[in-house]
Amino acid sequence: MISSGTGRAVDRLDRLHSAVLVSPTRERRKDRKLRKAAARARLAESHEERRAQARRAADALVAEQRATATLPRGGEAGPAALRTPGRLRVPRHQDTSATLAGAYPFLAEGGLGAEGVFVGQDLYSGSSFVYDPWILYARGVITAPNLVLAGIVGSGKSCLAKSLYARSIPFGRRVYVPGDPKGEHTAVAEAVGGRAIALGHGMPNRLNPLDEGHRPSGLDDAQWAAQISSRRRDLVGALAETVLGRRLSPLEHTAVDIAIDRTVRTADVPVLPMVVDRLLSPERADDPDGRLTEDGRLVGHALRRLVAGDLAGLFDGPSTVTFDPTLPMISLDLSRVTENATLISVLMTCASAWMESALLDPAGGQRWVVYDEAWRLMSHPALLRRMDAHWRLARHYGIANMLIFHKLTDLDNVGDHGSAMRALASSLLANAETRIVYRQEADQLGATSAALALTGTEQSLIPTLGTGQGLWRIKHRSFVVQHQMHPAELDLFDTTGRMTGRDTGGRSS
Repeated sequence: MISSGTGRAVDRLDRLHSAVLVSPTRERRKDRKLRKAAARARLAESHEERRAQARRAADALVAEQRATATLPRGGEAGPAALRTPGRLRVPRHQDTSATLAGAYPFLAEGGLGAEGVFVGQDLYSGSSFVYDPWILYARGVITAPNLVLAGIVGSGKSCLAKSLYARSIPFGRRVYVPGDPKGEHTAVAEAVGGRAIALGHGMPNRLNPLDEGHRPSGLDDAQWAAQISSRRRDLVGALAETVLGRRLSPLEHTAVDIAIDRTVRTADVPVLPMVVDRLLSPERADDPDGRLTEDGRLVGHALRRLVAGDLAGLFDGPSTVTFDPTLPMISLDLSRVTENATLISVLMTCASAWMESALLDPAGGQRWVVYDEAWRLMSHPALLRRMDAHWRLARHYGIANMLIFHKLTDLDNVGDHGSAMRALASSLLANAETRIVYRQEADQLGATSAALALTGTEQSLIPTLGTGQGLWRIKHRSFVVQHQMHPAELDLFDTTGRMTGRDTGGRSS
């Protein structure tokens, strides 16, 4: 409310303004005081009115709350409280992982099932991790049974490879190692009841590239003879290409075909020295004008290295060892010729052809074919083409190829950029839907991630992996697995015995 004195001042001020416009500078002091007092009075009146409205709203809310019936904060008392003196106990519930995954989603990967070879522990779920390429292929999880394994020295990749194939043998699988440059699979082959064939200078073992080999089931005599003839031509041509370091010309192929044909016709047990003699000195009926001798001269001298030159002593006579495809494991130990890259390639090429008839036998069962130290093997075009053929036919013949690297960038060292060899090497990785990556050096992370299309999380995991831990990429699924071994397996598979002082029974470190 406004006092009577203040009201008269306001009325007087209004009359002054209505009567005449007075400039603020000429305004009388008394009138200025009256104007300010009137302004203060109007502000006070407005403020008081707002406070009165707020008090009325608050009183209305309190009245509404008092009129509303609500339960007390502690609930109703007595029997209406629905309480018991004992604690609430929920019974334990047990169910399958598939059912519980709906109640607790996004905790861990579902895994690959319980069928297969035990590998170790899935570090994300804590469950057992098993793997078998044939079972996964039958279930449609993968469409290619081949496997690529990469890891730096000391990461545990060799122990994993040996565990995979050795634990598969009780399930009826067989194992072929067509070339073991370090000889570390020899002890495993002997332990599982197989055989390791050691080749090298000064040793009694011989390997005849022209042997007929194992006869697959279901072939009649004509088909078998045609297969033997084709394999001999391919093998001798591949050996010549390996030594020459280039592809053979059509004229050289003709010279090789004629030399092999004449050797087979005139000898009960054809051997490579006979083919060399036919190349360097063909029969007059085959070479009336001497042109065939000229066409086969370089090939003849290249093959002569295998029977009379620096590579002699391994292929210059009948085979002293036989290939028994019924054994659980066969390994070709090349540890005594590691200093000669050309000789290793020749031995690998011969061994691949030697085992090929058994590998490509549809009735031969399911088999692992292990290519260790792949960086060394893929540097030879003839051997690389043979490996590629085996990988492409893996599903048809029940083969699971295992390629072991130190790092995936080893593929970039095969041939020149854009060359056919580089394309073949890359196709091996493309035809392997199981890729296992053990610890890699920091400078390899980018290339490894690009080659396998890893996510950022997967790439960051690789340098943190410990010994025996690997990132498994199976098609589009990922697992981090800790490989586990029995103490007897650890003693058999260990490749660090010479560094640690443990006796490894002659195995390579």
